[in-house]
Amino acid sequence: MMSFFDFLIKNKGEVFQQLIEHIQLTLVSLCIAVLMGITIGILISVYQKSTKAVLSLVNTIQTIPSLALLGFLLPFFGIGVVPAIIALFLYALLPIVRNTFTGIEEVDPSVKESAIAMGMKRSQVLFKIELPLAMPYIMAGIRTASVINVGVATLSAFIAAGGLGEFILQGIQLNNSNMILAGAIPASLLALFFDAVLGRVQKSSLKVIRWFSIILFGGMLAYLTIIGFQKLNFSKDKSKLLGGFPSEFVYREDGLKGLFKAYDFELDYVEMEIGLMYRALANKEVDVISGFSTDGRIKAYNLQTLEDNRNYFPPYQAAPVARVAILKKYPEISRSLEKLKNRINNAEMTEMNYKVDEEKMQPQDVAMEFLQSKAMFNKSKNKEGQAGTIKIGSKAFTENYILAHLFKLVIEENTQLNVEMKLGFGGTKLLMDAMKNDEIDIYPEYTGTALLLLLETNNKERKSLISNPKKVYDFVKIESRKQFQFEWLPPLGFNNTFAILMRSNQAEELGLETIENLSDR
Repeated sequence: MMSFFDFLIKNKGEVFQQLIEHIQLTLVSLCIAVLMGITIGILISVYQKSTKAVLSLVNTIQTIPSLALLGFLLPFFGIGVVPAIIALFLYALLPIVRNTFTGIEEVDPSVKESAIAMGMKRSQVLFKIELPLAMPYIMAGIRTASVINVGVATLSAFIAAGGLGEFILQGIQLNNSNMILAGAIPASLLALFFDAVLGRVQKSSLKVIRWFSIILFGGMLAYLTIIGFQKLNFSKDKSKLLGGFPSEFVYREDGLKGLFKAYDFELDYVEMEIGLMYRALANKEVDVISGFSTDGRIKAYNLQTLEDNRNYFPPYQAAPVARVAILKKYPEISRSLEKLKNRINNAEMTEMNYKVDEEKMQPQDVAMEFLQSKAMFNKSKNKEGQAGTIKIGSKAFTENYILAHLFKLVIEENTQLNVEMKLGFGGTKLLMDAMKNDEIDIYPEYTGTALLLLLETNNKERKSLISNPKKVYDFVKIESRKQFQFEWLPPLGFNNTFAILMRSNQAEELGLETIENLSDR
């Protein structure tokens, strides 16, 4: 726990900045949702034929996965705070609309009839009778929306919108619990704080609520004005290149900061999720990204790989990693997966990735097609070993999905074992924890990731190994068994190292062929 407090003290400036960004995202989206949600709630209480359709629509929006919604908004609004605010606003609508409508409907009809009998107009009944009496319901909806927004706002880090999600994302990808807690704990406290403040406001008089609303909406308009000017100024400056990189690449030793040092240059960049990063490059929101040398999206998006002419990036041989205990229990797993040893080259892996990313084939179908092309899948009836169930995991990117299915098909083809799939872990740390807790038995990993991110090694050891693929593999095999009781099975044959990517037409226009050319700009 002391290490966590030490981390907070050391990074207090960054924590405070992310906290302010998180508050801004939450409050601005909440204010817009309050304005629109109460208006919609009033309208559907007046025009009740539309009630079912409107509530169904806002209910449907609430069911859309937040990351999918951010990805959908990216081509229309780019990266940054604008799509984040729109997504948060949409998620906050449901409780406000529903509670406004319910609150107005719950007002005693006799009270409304008495008001009309006294000569009040319909608008006067609404603003002097119905809305004041419905205020407890409305405030309850706003409190619920505020808590929802604080939680969902952590995902804004995936599209470079800032907030406390940056620390959470970095921590997951870098296997750093202190980083995760530095984002998660302030976010939780912030949600409780908002709920407590709005709870006090809910118990206050209408006059206090009115002034509180004026202050909030005034702050929202000022913030949106500032963001608008920043967006306008940014869109005018096309002379500078902007990078978009995942947190893991930014902070790992063989990542961005080491690249800057090796090539002696700097580049403005934003942090974002891997899948959205490619889309941002294609949509010209960023100009330079980090990818992987076998990524099918290089071909799909017509990207150019800048040559690593100083040989900065280390080898990344892919191989199955399994728990020692599961291999001892089912030794036939090792024998079956050895059939994949050195059977996949870089071109073949790139083509498989392309079929999934661009041709929209399913990873399991691509894996099956590959095995059949190598005469490795014949539905043989003579299977060895005992019956049982093992669990295969993967990280959340195309290649790992394909490799996990290859492992599954080969194991089921050659053994009596059943295979469960647990795919799409959001980072190396999550998979490591799942392996340590016996929730996953096997997953595809890369030697460079193990050397630089998973294993406890010193700089001298790493530097002596990093340029030799065989030495790296032998080292991670020995150390993984010693430190985690994980066994590295034979490598698959291809090397999926990092690559610096640009749009081909832009790279050609600027005359950029190598990373060194990039550093000369």
